[in-house]
Amino acid sequence: MHMKFSEDADNHYFFSQPHQPFFILAFINAIVIMFIFLLSYKGMMNLSISSSNFHAYGLTYLLFTPAFFAFLFTTFPRFSSTPAIKKEKYMNIFSLYYLGSALFVLGSIVSPIFSAIGMVLTFIGHFMGTLILQSIYKKTTMEDKHDIYWILLAMKFGVLAHLLFIVGELFYQPLIGLSTEISTYLFLFLLTFSVAQRMVPFFSHSLASKNDVLLKIIFSLLLLHIVLEGVYTNSSFLVDILIGTLIAKELLRWELEYPHPNPLLWILHTALYWVPIAFIVGGLVNLISFSTNVSFLLLDIHLLLLGFVFTMLIGFGTRVTLGHSGNTMQADTWTKRLFMFTQVVVLLRILVSLVASLGWNFMILFDISITTWLLFFTAWAIRFFKVLILGKRLT
Repeated sequence: MHMKFSEDADNHYFFSQPHQPFFILAFINAIVIMFIFLLSYKGMMNLSISSSNFHAYGLTYLLFTPAFFAFLFTTFPRFSSTPAIKKEKYMNIFSLYYLGSALFVLGSIVSPIFSAIGMVLTFIGHFMGTLILQSIYKKTTMEDKHDIYWILLAMKFGVLAHLLFIVGELFYQPLIGLSTEISTYLFLFLLTFSVAQRMVPFFSHSLASKNDVLLKIIFSLLLLHIVLEGVYTNSSFLVDILIGTLIAKELLRWELEYPHPNPLLWILHTALYWVPIAFIVGGLVNLISFSTNVSFLLLDIHLLLLGFVFTMLIGFGTRVTLGHSGNTMQADTWTKRLFMFTQVVVLLRILVSLVASLGWNFMILFDISITTWLLFFTAWAIRFFKVLILGKRLT
């Protein structure tokens, strides 16, 4: 089976560039994971692991992580001025993610043994993929390694968080809380922001000078956030507000045009502006929770991961898909509507948290929110999967 899969991979356009299979897998997982989570949360399906852990693991390591590899396996060599990654290397990582994803989903329904095997295979893929990036980092002769250093560091924290999650799920559940904090702030956010602060000003022709100190300050504050959350839940609100304020000041310094008339830039700018909103609003709601024990259903994390990481993922993912398939680098009407739809997904999830904080029944909004997510990824798939799989030209 593996030999047959490898032969097909050698001969198919779909596997000719690393971003294609990884994006397809990530976006299929986005649909499958969220649909199963919906059924589980509503009590319509019993899973072998908790619904919340299934949701967290699935989106972090089966959606965002392979999507990151899709982007980084394509661009990291360019950032480093090194040769492109050979097909057999990225296909080995993809095979592990493909098998790991299938076993994790199957195991969550059938048996925790399959689920555990799936997580281990996915972790091995995560670890080996990060080693590929590290080898590129070591080989580069570039003097300025600032950006690729932070990207690689974030990937390493992702590997650490991944390991902690598996150990927590199998042996010691409290570790999952620490894993989630590390994966949210030192992996998903730090990696996405490290890429964004390099690429978005460049795409936007910003004349602002590069701030090489910013990531060091943010990283230190993110570490402090995690320490405080480890001591007492929601106690990091002052640090979060400070991070949001610093990033807001930096974004203003870049002087990005907003709203930008080019949709391919508008979505990237929108994602960036969610960062200070996520940290400042998240800090304020955590202050309320810290003082009153009112629950906002993880509004702070969802503001950051949906408002910033998800929106930036769609912006960069669409850009890479168009740019590496020979299509014109412009957004047609369908793409523009998809970009607008991302913000509907974000706003609906915010509304779910706000309604829950008031003690009202939020399940109808919860259903609408997840349905919107499923519709979005289905619509993106209908538009762009044929580009990724077959190299079709959009008309």
